[in-house]
Amino acid sequence: MEEMTQKPRRQRQVKTGVVVSNKMDKTVIVAVQKTYMHPLYHRYLKQTTKFAAHDEQNQCNIGDTVSIVSSRPLSRTKRWRVNEILKRAE
Repeated sequence: MEEMTQKPRRQRQVKTGVVVSNKMDKTVIVAVQKTYMHPLYHRYLKQTTKFAAHDEQNQCNIGDTVSIVSSRPLSRTKRWRVNEILKRAE
């Protein structure tokens, strides 16, 4: 009999950002900033994207720096989970 070989799983995406809202239950909004070079003008630009992330214990506060990891769709907008809190807000 042949051995059943499974394809290796894809590594989950991990992003780091700052919590900008925690008004919802078990959900935080994380702003992730990325820098990219403009294709024509060759200047570096900053772009901010907001992600809704699942926070099971409601531990995150506004201003916390967190690491989020991609997951299966949890709701209409939530596709990320809070992996860990890297730095607490002062």
